[in-house]
Amino acid sequence: MNNNTFDKEKDTAVEYKLHYHNLIETDTAIFGGTFNPIHYGHLRVAEEVRERLGLRSILFIPSSIPPLKTMDVIDAEHRLNMVKLAVSDNPFFDISDIECRRPGVSYTVDTLNILIREHSLSSPLFVLGTDAFLELPLWHKPEDVVKLTDFVVVTRPHYDVSELLGSPFVKKKRPLYENAGISVFELITGKRAIVLRCTNLDISASFIRESIRNGRSIRYLVPESVISYITEHNLYRG
Repeated sequence: MNNNTFDKEKDTAVEYKLHYHNLIETDTAIFGGTFNPIHYGHLRVAEEVRERLGLRSILFIPSSIPPLKTMDVIDAEHRLNMVKLAVSDNPFFDISDIECRRPGVSYTVDTLNILIREHSLSSPLFVLGTDAFLELPLWHKPEDVVKLTDFVVVTRPHYDVSELLGSPFVKKKRPLYENAGISVFELITGKRAIVLRCTNLDISASFIRESIRNGRSIRYLVPESVISYITEHNLYRG
């Protein structure tokens, strides 16, 4: 993709927000996850979501005890600290320890309710990948989640958006809006799924953990500050 094409997509996305602001009613997107560990794939997605949708900030929320991922997850304190290091040089990235402070399993529905009730985030916008969006029926109280938030569904550049139509939460099989790498679908609750094609950095946390266990370099997969933290605390070695 050349720079002119990317600029056109970015401008179209911001124009979409300005002219159809009833579909994007917040300046902050929530980026939840295990972040085990956080890597450049996460950071690039956050940067593109913020820029192309014209948002003020991205709020990273590391989970304490993820409900669907229980294997090989290190302590929440370490994961939280690594996210803090990774986002520290970006003024548009914020972090919340709301899930790390809450005992028990980290359910998205509980986090959304707290953000709405206590932090005046009346119209949440939740960032997730295509696989996670299609797995929504497996989440805790999924119907409530879909009532509380709009979604930014991040896909690969050439992803077939029609695959998302298999979700039971997508109401209309035709997008409300589609242009320049963005498709917007209405959900059965009246909320929206904004499908955004982002740069595909083929990096996975599981590959990073495996590389560390096998003594291979993870440079250029995660920020140097995170590498130093992993080394200092001897993480992912066992």
